[in-house]
Amino acid sequence: MSIGRSESTERLEWRYLMEEMLSPVVRDPEITRAARRQSAPKLKASKTLKLGKGVSVTQLRSLTRATANIFHEFYTPQTRVCPLKQSDVSAILSSVRPSQQAVLTPDVSMQHTLDDTDGTSAVHFTPQRIGLKTTIDSPGSFTEDITLSAIMLHEDDPGLTASASLFPNFLNSFLRHSSSAIFDLIASYEENCSEQVTMLQKIVNRATPGQQKFSKTASVLWFLQQEMVTWRLIGSLYRDRIESGVEEGMMFEVAAPNATEKTIVEMLFQRDSLIRQSQIVVDWLESIAKDEAGNFAENIEFYAKSVYWESTLHVLKQRRSGVSGFSRQLVTELDPDAPIRQKMPLADLDREDDARFMKYLFALIRAGMTDEAQRLCKRCGQAWRAATLEGWKLYHDPNLNGGIMLEPVEGNPYRGVWKACCWRMAEDEQFNRYERAIYAALSGNLKQLLSVCDTWEDCVWAYFRVMVDSLVEQEIRALSTPVRELEELPKEYTEANWTLEAIFEELQATDKKQVLEENKAHYHIIQKFIILGDIDGLMDEFQDWLAKCRFLLPAHLLRFMTHFVLFLWNLGLPTKEDVCVDILKTYIELLIRAKHTDLIAFYVSHLPQELAVAQYSAFLETVTETEQRKHCLDLAREAGLDIAGVTKCVVENIRKKDAEEFTHHDLSPSLDTATTEEDRMKINVIEWLVFDPTQRAEALKQSNAIMRKFLASKKHEAAKEVFSKIPPDSIGDMYEQWEDQGFHTIVPAEDENAIREHLCIRAYLEAHEAFNKWFIQMKSAPQEPTLSASASFTETVAHEHKQKKFQRDYEIWSGKLETLTNEIKERIYNVLLFVNGGWMVDIREDAEEDAERSHQINLLRQLCLPLMCFLLHTVLHSTKQYQECLKLADVISSEQHKLYRVFSKEEMTKFLRMLRESSLVLLDQNLDPLGYELQP
Repeated sequence: MSIGRSESTERLEWRYLMEEMLSPVVRDPEITRAARRQSAPKLKASKTLKLGKGVSVTQLRSLTRATANIFHEFYTPQTRVCPLKQSDVSAILSSVRPSQQAVLTPDVSMQHTLDDTDGTSAVHFTPQRIGLKTTIDSPGSFTEDITLSAIMLHEDDPGLTASASLFPNFLNSFLRHSSSAIFDLIASYEENCSEQVTMLQKIVNRATPGQQKFSKTASVLWFLQQEMVTWRLIGSLYRDRIESGVEEGMMFEVAAPNATEKTIVEMLFQRDSLIRQSQIVVDWLESIAKDEAGNFAENIEFYAKSVYWESTLHVLKQRRSGVSGFSRQLVTELDPDAPIRQKMPLADLDREDDARFMKYLFALIRAGMTDEAQRLCKRCGQAWRAATLEGWKLYHDPNLNGGIMLEPVEGNPYRGVWKACCWRMAEDEQFNRYERAIYAALSGNLKQLLSVCDTWEDCVWAYFRVMVDSLVEQEIRALSTPVRELEELPKEYTEANWTLEAIFEELQATDKKQVLEENKAHYHIIQKFIILGDIDGLMDEFQDWLAKCRFLLPAHLLRFMTHFVLFLWNLGLPTKEDVCVDILKTYIELLIRAKHTDLIAFYVSHLPQELAVAQYSAFLETVTETEQRKHCLDLAREAGLDIAGVTKCVVENIRKKDAEEFTHHDLSPSLDTATTEEDRMKINVIEWLVFDPTQRAEALKQSNAIMRKFLASKKHEAAKEVFSKIPPDSIGDMYEQWEDQGFHTIVPAEDENAIREHLCIRAYLEAHEAFNKWFIQMKSAPQEPTLSASASFTETVAHEHKQKKFQRDYEIWSGKLETLTNEIKERIYNVLLFVNGGWMVDIREDAEEDAERSHQINLLRQLCLPLMCFLLHTVLHSTKQYQECLKLADVISSEQHKLYRVFSKEEMTKFLRMLRESSLVLLDQNLDPLGYELQP
């Protein structure tokens, strides 16, 4: 029986091709037993076997390892400042490979699955399979993680709680990095998300399955994973776009007629931003898959270690030795092509192992881990398959241009034949679907590659990988000088007219339900527009989201949108200003609701000034504690906000919330002078204006406005509290500020009128305070003791003592009442005869017109001055100063003060009636109606 030696002509050509281009790494003698037997004596004699002119096996291995990832590496641009001339691709273009992070998706629709049609179970990259493990950097960090996670497990929404630190972390990252280090900032954003993803993974791993709150945590985890990779994409693409913009207009070197494939592709990537950025997208998607896959390949145990299909081999050996019991038909040869050629099956264990192996192998190719895939092939006894994964490398002979030293040749000179073979294998339905997908990825066969792509990321990767491969192939075939006739490839591959827009249109029209659903995911939409470079389109999407569900957007998505807008502004890229402002406003509202007090001022400072004042003042309305108010103002000052404008706006907003009309208090149907909660807010809001001494003038103006409303409602106690909020030295501070500014003689009219109004209100409140004291004293007169006619001697003696005490108390009371009466007279006359024009009359008429204020102070004169007259008459009449009562008529009728003008007809009638009562008392005392003695 011949095992593994009968091959068709085509398979022989394939095997010969593989042997020709097989690298020393793959052809390591440890692969097969025969190779070990043949090479063992030589290896013992010398570990540096000479090949050709002084080139050793060791040297060849090192050279091959250095070039193993050329095709992959030169598709990702490195930071460039000037046109590149280096010949080493790895030095020019380096792959971006972020740190590996395991990924957990919240539901089945988001999982990356590799379905199998060969009877084996599907592979799911779930936490249990890809190893979501707690990382232990140090004993301290381990203890800290355990404690933190244990605390989080008891939260109602541990995902939200654990990720809340991202909001201040993003601000700290922004403040740490200036605009000159913008891509360090993007890397910091990604790192912040990565740290939170790790934390949430630990929480989910330690949680009890099935709990609703942990499904929310898984959802937050998925969002943060998507945000993390989106920042990674932004950093890679925009770095290249900015550098491309700097190099725009530069002349690039043209490939020489005898340029090799590698040189041609190097120059293609230097000048063509489309292919370069498309490869960045490929690298990005592979990095995501690598994060998901982790290091799972290291833990894979297959039935075969170094022997391929060992179960089938065992059966064939048993049959050769005559052991019966194996009646099932199996292959009779064990070369790699035997099952296809003979159309006979392998042993069941080998079939299962083979199917599983192909899925893992494709997962490695999908993650861009070609070296790892080759290593896995070698470890499982499939060195020939490792060789098939080697043929994509671009051919390059540095000796064509001459030189003193002979340099090694790189790549595969038969790459065209290799690619054609890969294409045919991808089309052959006899092969496993994942094996076909592997060779479809290597040859650019999009149709076969898409057949195993079930997620949005997988499909985008397939399209972009094939696009890059196709454009590279077109360039090579157009510019290179082939050493032999090129193999024919399908026209849909070699002549494809690729555009980024067409790719995403294809994704929108796909028949894969999961991909259609994932097309609608927020972050996939964001990633699409970032890849397209369509900022206006992305802004339109943002606007649509805000219009449909402004307050239902996930908090972390809003945070991303905000910082992406700031990123675009820092780069100076054109954006839709109204949408960006709306995003910032929505995020600020979120921060206010979430009570992230320390963050708000910074984001408000990026709004237009007028809107920033309105937005921050709206936030400050909710802050009530004095120390917290000072802290918020300090933050606003650090952020560069207009403090004076903000505090003024806060006070005016609170002050104007009362919609009641400014009317006569006597006309109110149910006058309530008690201080309400709304009144308390108005009283306390003045505090915003007293922290800064430079705002004394504004504090006076706003407090006057609030007190005018209180006086109109007879809420004198509330007005007193407002008055007490103003520092006593405010007027002195204002004059000092004017002097410092050079206003020695000319004081702003508005400020001077505010000072006068402040003094008028003080005089009025002092008069009311004095009247209250007098009224209390008046009502507290001592009562004269009485003695009954039938009192005993003892009672009479006791009465005499009480009478003496009464006389003493009455004298004290009378003296105090007289003092208070004199004080109230003085206070009320201070109001009625206020200097320089009268009470609540502006001294300066050149001030800016304020119709509302003018109306209010005129109405207050009509409300308060008659009341003062009535109170003064009550005091004088009650203390029997009747003649003084009548002299009050002279004050009211005086043309100097013209107080009679503020009386209504009803009030004047009431006042005259009061004067009549005083005149009648004087007449009873045998005096004339004015209190003078009657002349005989």
